[in-house]
Amino acid sequence: MKSARHRAFKSEVFRQLARIPKALSNPRRLELIDLLAQSERSVEELAELTAMSFANASQHLQVLRAAFLVTARREASRVYYSLSSPAVFRAVQATREVGQMQLAELEQTVRTYLEGRDKMETIDSDELQLRLRKDDVIVLDVRPEVEFRSGHIRGARSIPVRELRRRLAELPKKSSIVAYCRGPYCVYADEAVALLQREGFHAMRLDTGFPDWKAAGLPVAESKD
Repeated sequence: MKSARHRAFKSEVFRQLARIPKALSNPRRLELIDLLAQSERSVEELAELTAMSFANASQHLQVLRAAFLVTARREASRVYYSLSSPAVFRAVQATREVGQMQLAELEQTVRTYLEGRDKMETIDSDELQLRLRKDDVIVLDVRPEVEFRSGHIRGARSIPVRELRRRLAELPKKSSIVAYCRGPYCVYADEAVALLQREGFHAMRLDTGFPDWKAAGLPVAESKD
């Protein structure tokens, strides 16, 4: 390949690739992808979950769609979005991991807003797999039920954090409980563990979330019916 043609080829390849980080270079769009990694959602649901207006949420979703990061389907008067590929979450996951390693401000933000997390017992995915094989732990998915139905850790029970207090009787006090939610910046599992510990349960927090578990190729299940 001649030098000029080679230069044109490289320029075009990287111009196309740059569309991906450009589409991701907005905190609102990163949050939308984090939610869509849990389950398919309508524009109305995404707007409510992110505290955006319908128009603003729709505009951000259109940017993601133009970069082929999400897909859309219409059902009656509603439009539902989902990630176009598991690779989309992995791109955001990689961004998060670089941020955790390189941005001191990110670590400080986590410490400021999640100050009680350091006192909680945590468990990683490897240890949880081992405990699941021994069948000596209860895994609790404390995300909204719609997200649990779309996909969850195999063997997990669904008790959304908002229902946990009134459903404590469903959990045996002699068992260890591991709660998980959407990811490292989701507070549902923190709230669940804090409540369980106050009520005398041995509770731990999974140090990651369902999308990370799934992306690692670990056992998952669905229950959409």
